[in-house]
Amino acid sequence: MGQNKLLWMVGEIGEVIDIVKKHSGLKASQDEDLRKDLIEELADVLMYYNDVLLCYDISSEELKSAYVNKFEKNMKRW
Repeated sequence: MGQNKLLWMVGEIGEVIDIVKKHSGLKASQDEDLRKDLIEELADVLMYYNDVLLCYDISSEELKSAYVNKFEKNMKRW
């Protein structure tokens, strides 16, 4: 089930990319209608992302810890 959620999430990410690619990120963030579409697609991404976390029983604490660790590791690279 998690695999399907991941695939749906990737599809939604593709829709976000299409908006930005077709109209440019700046226009997509400033034009009222495009911005609405962009935010709606990002909400879809977020919903599927949350579903993936639930499917794999990943807690917010686990995710936060992994995020902080990864962030710190990446900061040492630069």
